Amino acid sequence: MQDKTQQDALTSPFHSGEQEIQTRTGKREVMERFGRRAIRSFMPDQHREFFAQLPFLVVGSVDEDGWPWASLLSGKPGFMNSPDPTTLQVSAAASKGDPLAAALTKTGTPLGLLGIEMMTRRRNRLNGRLAKTGPGGFSITVDQSFGNCPQYIQNRTVDFVREPGASEQLNNATSLPSLDDQALAMISNADTFFVSSFVQPKDRPDIEGVDVSHRGGRPGFVKVAGETLTIPDYTGNFLFNTLGNFLVNPKAGLVFIDFATGDLLLLTGTVEILWEDEPEVQAFKGAERAWRFTVDHGVRLTDALPFRATFHDYSPNTLITGDWAETTAILAAEAKRRAWRPYQVTCVEDESTVIRSFYLEPTDGDGLLSFQAGQFLTIRVTPEGSERPIIRTYTTSSAPGDSYYRISVKREPNGQISNHLHDTLKPGDVIEAKAPCGQFFIDAAETRPAVLIAGGVGITPMMSMALHIANEGLRTRHTRPLTIFHSAKTTDQRAFANAFRTLEQRTNHSIRYYSFVSRIANGEKPGVDFNGTGHITADVLRQVLPLDDYDFYLCGPPPFMQALYDI
Repeated sequence: MQDKTQQDALTSPFHSGEQEIQTRTGKREVMERFGRRAIRSFMPDQHREFFAQLPFLVVGSVDEDGWPWASLLSGKPGFMNSPDPTTLQVSAAASKGDPLAAALTKTGTPLGLLGIEMMTRRRNRLNGRLAKTGPGGFSITVDQSFGNCPQYIQNRTVDFVREPGASEQLNNATSLPSLDDQALAMISNADTFFVSSFVQPKDRPDIEGVDVSHRGGRPGFVKVAGETLTIPDYTGNFLFNTLGNFLVNPKAGLVFIDFATGDLLLLTGTVEILWEDEPEVQAFKGAERAWRFTVDHGVRLTDALPFRATFHDYSPNTLITGDWAETTAILAAEAKRRAWRPYQVTCVEDESTVIRSFYLEPTDGDGLLSFQAGQFLTIRVTPEGSERPIIRTYTTSSAPGDSYYRISVKREPNGQISNHLHDTLKPGDVIEAKAPCGQFFIDAAETRPAVLIAGGVGITPMMSMALHIANEGLRTRHTRPLTIFHSAKTTDQRAFANAFRTLEQRTNHSIRYYSFVSRIANGEKPGVDFNGTGHITADVLRQVLPLDDYDFYLCGPPPFMQALYDI
């Protein structure tokens, strides 16, 4: 057994730090299989062609004192080329004052390279060692070559404003012993930066050494407190190259870019990992963990880049993440989880002839608390003629992570509160509510397919669940298979049918929706306006569901629920 363990260590594409985090997250075996297949000791042809078409390259290095740095080199497409699968040649030099310049003078120096094409969101990594160097550039011998996912890369186009190479002659470097106002502003407004990390090459120089990676998010995703930056860590490719390096050697080099001026802010310092149980991590939308970076020193390179980059749009993954202002508000609201809080009605929408949705946002200045998809919201209102407030619970139909709570209420013939809400509640009104709670919710990370069966207004928690499954599928690249059966009296009384059909398309039918009605209106066609008529029976379920193991979720009126339980 010991011999096998030693052999695995000698052949794994991951070092001990990367393996430790993969184990912690339950991804160790999967990533080992993936890494042995996808991490190569040479560049495939598509990677060689990819680097040759790029206008800039991100480079990670280490200085003589052991501090990591990240920087950029640029040139017109073609300034990089690969004469053979194990070599990349770069015809560019670092600017004066850039710590990278010293690292490019000694052969054998480990370097981490990242090629990134912002307009297509493609990126490929290359870790290796300096093979040749000279005034006009250098070449790298490949140790590891692998692709990365396109998540969190903002779409930008690059336009040169001068000939590349002129930057190398500029004396535009300013040493920064600490962060000044200009640096703070650049960091606070950033939606992109690059991070370098390294493990001293000892036993396995092919998997140890320097790595450089991309980080992206909404402006404000990097929190600044004095000389300390806090960065959320989102779901990625599960290789954990950067965090794995941090475990072994808690140091990092960061480079922030002002795409409008060409300025670069290079920082180096120490790192502390914040794990998933930290309150800050739990409150930050989209974060799996985080890390704190404490600045030791830095360099500003003014007008260092010969190009400017025009922003077009955010990555879809970026749009479902948070920022630190939201997180601070959520942490403040956490103390009020059991308290009544005021919520303003911001929107009212009819979902059917009998179901109306109310969008609610807190007015006390604190954030919206997280919840599980399918839980209910407790509200307190005082209808006309009532001497005291009346409490009711309504399941949320919004998704966790939305900027509002949404409840979708059916008008009941003798329902005092439902009629009050339908007849009187309008945008601008304020009601009281407690944070969502309840034991009826779905786990998006589960791999077993789920079946949601709803009758009438029982579709509201299923809407929340389906939205959550779709959002998590985008965030994690794993969409839990979901089949929804909805029974309603008529299509006019049926809520959310179009929303479910949109989710079908958005998830490439990982989410499937089937509508059943009791009565058909003139002109309605099966297969177009609905899938079937009558009750949801065992035969219906057998026809739609392949033979498999499912989790079933049921919600609807008592007779409907009893019939489904009997099935």
